[in-house]
Amino acid sequence: MDPLTQLDQLAGPLGAVVANIGPDELDNQTPCDAFTVRGVLEHMVVGATMFTAAIRGEEPGEADTSDLLGAFQPVVLGDLFDALREPGAMERTIAAPFGEVTGDTFARFLVFDGLVHGWDMAKATGQPYEPPAELVAAADAFARQAIDPLRDGDTFAEAVEPPADATPIERLAAYSGRTPQGDGQP
Repeated sequence: MDPLTQLDQLAGPLGAVVANIGPDELDNQTPCDAFTVRGVLEHMVVGATMFTAAIRGEEPGEADTSDLLGAFQPVVLGDLFDALREPGAMERTIAAPFGEVTGDTFARFLVFDGLVHGWDMAKATGQPYEPPAELVAAADAFARQAIDPLRDGDTFAEAVEPPADATPIERLAAYSGRTPQGDGQP
C-alpha cells in the first residue's frame, strides 16, 4: 500500500482519538514511559511543524504548543500530510532524527509513529482504537524492515512479546517496545 493511502487511512482513527481527549486527560500517563498524553501531542505537533518545513525546503518556524488539542488537526493532519502530497515530496530527501530518508520512507515512518502514538493516547484516555487492519499490516511490515537497525533503547526500545490474544495494533505496539497492558518503554 502506498504511503499516501496509508496517511489517508491513518487520519480518521488518529484524529478521532485526539478529538475525544479532554483537557483533564492531558497529564495521563501513556503506555510509553517517556510521554504523557500532552507529551505525545507536543511531540507530534512540534515534529509536524519541523518536518513540514523540511519537506518544503523551508526553515521551520516555532511550533505553537499553547493549545495542543486545537493544533493537532491543522498542524499534523493538515500541514504535514498536505506537504507530503505536494509534487516531488515522495522523492525528496528528508533529514529525520534517524538519518536521511526519502519522503516515501519518511511517510511510512510517520504512519508507524502515528499508529503507535494513537494507541498510546487511546490507552491513556480509555478510548477504543481500531485502525484498519490493512493499514496496521502495512505499518508492521515496514517496521520489521526499518526499525531493528534503529533500536537504541531511546528512539526505539526493544520489542516485547505480545500476549497470544493481542490485536494487530497491540502487536505493533509491542513491536515498538510497549506492553499491551500499558507499562511500556519509548
